[in-house]
This record gives sequence, C-alpha cells and structure tokens, in this order.
Amino acid sequence: MLKAREIMTKEIVSVTLQTSLKELALKFVETGVSSMPVVDDNGDLKGVVSETDLVEQQKPLHIPTVMALFDGVFYLDSEKKFQQQVDRVTAQTVAEICNLKPVTCSPDATVREIAGLMSANKAHLIPVLDDGAMVGVVARLDLIRAME
Repeated sequence: MLKAREIMTKEIVSVTLQTSLKELALKFVETGVSSMPVVDDNGDLKGVVSETDLVEQQKPLHIPTVMALFDGVFYLDSEKKFQQQVDRVTAQTVAEICNLKPVTCSPDATVREIAGLMSANKAHLIPVLDDGAMVGVVARLDLIRAME
C-alpha cells in the first residue's frame, strides 16, 4: 500500500499567520492550490488555511434573535457563536481565519489512513510531519492521483 512519503507534495506552498487576506487570495489564484499550511517565521506548522475559510469570511453575518423580558435582553442564539462570526467577518490576517489545530500524519501513514483523516475531519490538506518538521503535504488531489 502506498504511503504519504510516496504521494506527498514536497514543494510546499505556505503562508504565515501575519499574511493579509488580500495576499492569501492572490496566492490562491497564483498557485492554483486550494489549501495551504500556515507556518511561523521558523517554518514550523501552526495551522492550515483553505479557500473555504476565505469564502466563509465573506458570508453575510447572521444577527442573533433576541428577546426582551423585563429589563433584560436574552439571546435566543448562542452569543459566543455570534462573536465568532463577527471575528471572522472582520478578520484581516490568516491567523484570524485558519484552522489552528490541523490534522497531520507521518510519512509512513497509508493512503487509507490519510483518506480516513481527511474524511473524518473534513480536511482538504494533511501536512506530513517527520519528527515535528513538515516534510510535505497530502492534498485530496494527491490521493486521487494515487488511485490511478
């Protein structure tokens, strides 16, 4: 069975936490990739960002329904969820929209294991770590190519 090391993309296109959303959009267009790892200044993995994250940042803000009772106002929707939506809509950098808890695999992970991780976590990109260092990424297209 094929392993991550055999199908991964080794030439990693990445962004930093400080990358602006405008720069991110341009990088998606220029490179043609739909997801990329987010790294710090040392190149260490900090998260993953996708086109979906960028698109969702632009979706309309849902104003929560409230109910006034006596002198109090009660949110019928989650106030925390509303604050998260506000934070996303007003985001300016990758750090504010990326997934800071990315799912990763080792170079010895099998194609089946990677497919399971992608499916279970709705991930489009799995960074491949070897002793904590990112050595490649496996995207959905890499998995599809492995099926040929």
